Amino acid sequence: MTASGPRVWLASLGFLLSTFLSASVALAHPMDNVALTIVERAPRQFVVDFTAGSAALLRDLKQPVLFPPHCQLRGRALDCGEAGLSGQLEFPWLKGSRTRMMVDVRWLDGTRLVRLVSVKDPRVRLYGRARSPWATFGPVMRDYTWLGVEHILAGWDHLCFVVALTLLVTDRKRLIGSVTAFTAAHSLTLALAALGLWSIALPPVEALIALSIVLLCKECLRPSDSLTKRAPWLVAFGFGLIHGFGFASALAEVGLPEQHLLIALLCFNVGVELGQLFVIAVCVAGGRLLRRLPRGSAALRIALIYAMGSVGAAWSIERIGGILGQ
Repeated sequence: MTASGPRVWLASLGFLLSTFLSASVALAHPMDNVALTIVERAPRQFVVDFTAGSAALLRDLKQPVLFPPHCQLRGRALDCGEAGLSGQLEFPWLKGSRTRMMVDVRWLDGTRLVRLVSVKDPRVRLYGRARSPWATFGPVMRDYTWLGVEHILAGWDHLCFVVALTLLVTDRKRLIGSVTAFTAAHSLTLALAALGLWSIALPPVEALIALSIVLLCKECLRPSDSLTKRAPWLVAFGFGLIHGFGFASALAEVGLPEQHLLIALLCFNVGVELGQLFVIAVCVAGGRLLRRLPRGSAALRIALIYAMGSVGAAWSIERIGGILGQ
């Protein structure tokens, strides 16, 4: 077998993995749009309306929402007592469907919360209206920090970029500088996009994110010097701007509480950074352990780079094809 044989095999394996990861899952139910509107008509007294494009869904769905235990629903009237409308709304019937659900909650004082509920997380957290806005900061900070951690750990494209950056920059100081540049860049565009100050169409953003993975993996395998190796912080900053728009699109699906928009945005970003630092720490620790092995560590590193590069290439082809097909 020639020296290129294992590399060809690894690239093929990575491509198959990318096909598996990016394939669309066929779901059991047809696409439908539904909306839940909750309007406060008197103090702590709400009127609930549930609408759907499908008459069959309205007929078959006996309980479209599970309210917090302290809330009592009688017909369309919702009474939440002294605690008010706070806690978690759950929609277990969304799982396994292709339904897009909009939740619109309006209070007497004009406060409004609008959320798009996904089938992956069929629930909405409401923080109510405490006497002091500071009283609700704790739940907001906890929920949105954890949401940021979940996004970086479950977002395969962002995760691959961070891992590839760790494999590319082996010097600790240069790695810290590169990660800092990546963080500063995506924090900037995340804030601008989330606040509605700057927006870019999502398909090109997703395509560029996939291409950023391919570029870093290619640079990891390059034996010669290059701009990416000389100034990885510059490349990390440039692609960080693009990744920030990707983070913003994920946050837009969940929504931001209007009363605590800035703190929720800040905590989401903190959560992303915590998840990112966790991934980097695991990569650094894993690299140290592998280097203690008598042989095989270099082969495992190359295998990982080829797998991620192949996944990134498959995503790039798929996403660019989607743009051209529009």
